[in-house]
Amino acid sequence: MALKIASRFRRLLQRPGSIDLGPYERLTQLVGEAEESVVSLTDEELTEAAAELRTTGGLHEDEQIEFLALARDAGKRALGERAFDGQVVGALAMLQGRVVEMATGEGKTLAGAIAAAGYAIGGRKVHVLAVNDYLAKRDAEWMGPVYELLGVAVSHVGQVSTPEERREAYQAEVCYVPVNEIGFDVLRDRLVTDVDDRVTVDADVALVDEADSVLIDEARVPMVLAGATRSEALDDDVVQLVRTLRAGLDYEIDGDGRTVALTDRGTDKVEKALGARAEELAAEERAAEELATDEATDEAETEPETDEAADEAADEAADEAADEEETVDAADESDDAEVEEPAPVEEFNLYADENLDRLTQINVALHAEVLLRRDVDYLVRDGKVSLINNNRGRVAKLQRWPDGLQAAVEAKEAVPVSDSGEVLDSITVQALVKRYKTLCGMTGTAVVVGESLQEFYEVDVAVVPPNTPNIRKDDPDRLYLTVEQKNEALVKHIGVVHESGRPILIGTHSVEESEQLSDKLEAAEIEHVVLNAKNDAEEAAIIAEAGVPGTVTVSTQMAGRGTDIRLGGRDESHDKEKAIELGGLYVIGTGLHASRRLDDQLRGRAGRQGDPGGTLFFASLADELVTRYSVSSGLRPHPDDTGRLTDRKSIAMLEHAQRVADGANAELHRTTWQYNRLTGQQRAILLETREKVLTEDLAATELAERAKERYDELVDKVGEDVVNAAARRIALGHLDRRWTDHLAYLADLREGIHLRSLAGGIVHLKPIDEFNKSAIASFDTLIEDAWKDAAETFGTAEITAEGLDEEASGIPRPTATWTYLVNDNPFGTEADRILGRLRNAIKPESAVEAEEILPEEFDEEDLPEELRDVDGELPEELRETAAEDELSEELGPDDEKSRKKD
Repeated sequence: MALKIASRFRRLLQRPGSIDLGPYERLTQLVGEAEESVVSLTDEELTEAAAELRTTGGLHEDEQIEFLALARDAGKRALGERAFDGQVVGALAMLQGRVVEMATGEGKTLAGAIAAAGYAIGGRKVHVLAVNDYLAKRDAEWMGPVYELLGVAVSHVGQVSTPEERREAYQAEVCYVPVNEIGFDVLRDRLVTDVDDRVTVDADVALVDEADSVLIDEARVPMVLAGATRSEALDDDVVQLVRTLRAGLDYEIDGDGRTVALTDRGTDKVEKALGARAEELAAEERAAEELATDEATDEAETEPETDEAADEAADEAADEAADEEETVDAADESDDAEVEEPAPVEEFNLYADENLDRLTQINVALHAEVLLRRDVDYLVRDGKVSLINNNRGRVAKLQRWPDGLQAAVEAKEAVPVSDSGEVLDSITVQALVKRYKTLCGMTGTAVVVGESLQEFYEVDVAVVPPNTPNIRKDDPDRLYLTVEQKNEALVKHIGVVHESGRPILIGTHSVEESEQLSDKLEAAEIEHVVLNAKNDAEEAAIIAEAGVPGTVTVSTQMAGRGTDIRLGGRDESHDKEKAIELGGLYVIGTGLHASRRLDDQLRGRAGRQGDPGGTLFFASLADELVTRYSVSSGLRPHPDDTGRLTDRKSIAMLEHAQRVADGANAELHRTTWQYNRLTGQQRAILLETREKVLTEDLAATELAERAKERYDELVDKVGEDVVNAAARRIALGHLDRRWTDHLAYLADLREGIHLRSLAGGIVHLKPIDEFNKSAIASFDTLIEDAWKDAAETFGTAEITAEGLDEEASGIPRPTATWTYLVNDNPFGTEADRILGRLRNAIKPESAVEAEEILPEEFDEEDLPEELRDVDGELPEELRETAAEDELSEELGPDDEKSRKKD
């Protein structure tokens, strides 16, 4: 009951999941008092004092106070930065397993380092989970002197780290590592066939930097480990055919832009083209056969003949001539002789079983052509396709798409096609983080996702107030009718602000948008620098100077960069006072994000540590956020001459779209977790067996029982150690093979599971329940089946004194592995496609373009084209404003004034 009351009180204060800081503030005061006895210590004495606190059971309250006093002074000595009280409060909260919210520029990095060192002094191993390589390396090196003074070993892992470097780094007391890297290392460790090949250590403490981004945004995207199987280049005729298909006629895109499907017209067009191609190939085959026959005949005719053979040939030629004369005479006598018609060609059916591979190629090629955009979803450089991580605006190195989609994109861009593969294992961020015994973290925006953090991770939020009051000015969003009008106003406003010399940071949503804006700024003769996935190596240098007067910086996904922007530049030596006089850093957003939290992260770049600053976001009713997540029924916008909208109804529509998007992403996270929860439990059972096979003699024991004669024979022939090692590899191979097949089955099951709810009749069948039933049934015999397979292989395997020949024994392992991030179901479910087809089928015909109608004649058809064809009712929060607008029109201006007065 008490917990429910506390939860409701927090929600009333609009701070769900936040906790009372009183106890931490009391301890912070005691830390300040203890610090007086620390400042007189030498560096060596400080390190010794920290060593004396070392324990294996965690630090108690008195020990925490003493440690924090030492850590505070260590920061001052090593970095010249004495932790503020707020940073000490944050460190205390993290030591208690909380996620701390601290504003940008308030010193989260130092607070996190102090907390990590505190856990290490208490005998724990800490992984500081960063969002990217750059921050992991930067923070480990930046905070290194502090750790050294406290006697704590620190390391970092990055994408280019070798297995040996990773193994050594994970042994350190504190290891900074990108969340994806530790996830992929865990996946690889699950497939090793030798204990010595492992690189990770047991999960103990996870301290998550940018906690909301990692724990909420990244949690929707599972990490996948795949193994090479074959090359799967798409046929060029499929690629060219897909390019001839027309949107709205041959294919339709679903409402949220995640799936695309052929229409009946498109299917007919594809079948006709592929059927014609099949005829051409058949004709080419017939021609090749006839040519081969003719060549064989010619060869026979050119062979030297004997006199007897020559006489026989002459007789045959005479007979053939006589037959030809008879045939000609018969034809002349029959004027109505019929010419034999060729056999009719069977129509091509795209959905026939034998054409399944062709259908798959069409689907992935269409997905690649229509839904994946160059410079938005991927880059092409050095003859390769590189994915862009949309949450970070960075190139995702060594990552790729699954299900033939990578090959489809490579074919689309005419670059060499890489090997295909199959999923060996996968893990979600949530499952990865749940492995740790203790979870804590820090971010600039945690309160907004406080309920989600409680729901999925059972952690509370501690909101630490800024050291100095925030005086940043956030201007109201500016909404426009079309994207073109928005961009025109955006560039004009940037020009006006730039003329004053005020530093400007512009946040865009994609590489493509950043480059388009760059072109417009160049046309307007506004000097600027661009930071996106194409030049992320220059990130630190570009962002560090964004606070210099006169600087205009265009960046993608600024929210996750994690780089401090100081007025006057990195060392605050470039006209800092002038920057302050001009109003500080001015942040401009080119569109609202799918979450207010991401907008707040971008806003937080301005006004650090009490500096002045300002923010302004531009948006339009044609932005993807609005067209995907809102409806337009009954909307009658009245823009001014510049296309700007100020009426309550339009603005409410924008806000509603953002709330819907945020809710949709939360639901996607919840769905991902629901479908992966059972899989995770099954994986744990399998891993328990696999661990025994890997570290004990379980394989030898099982196979000796199942194939005793073969086992004894091999022991006598090559020795027990060799046989046991071979048995281990055979068992591991079949356990991994069965698990891979199980994952493939679950992927197919997930694809069509929603159709079962349609077949339930009166009884509603929940897709997740049906999924779990089938998944359980499939897994029930998995381990036993793997042992049967292993026993069968063991009976015929080639085992010599050198060991097992895996290739010859039929259990080859992948020749290469790679990793990728992917939405749980990139093509959507079959139900998604059906519902999308139905929704599109009932859309009204689009009408006149918005620009052709005068403002006073605006009606629903005057909306941007992206918004016209949307069905459904207005959301509840818009109905009141709609009714008020209609009432205002009926009353007239005088009556409206009277109504408001009343």
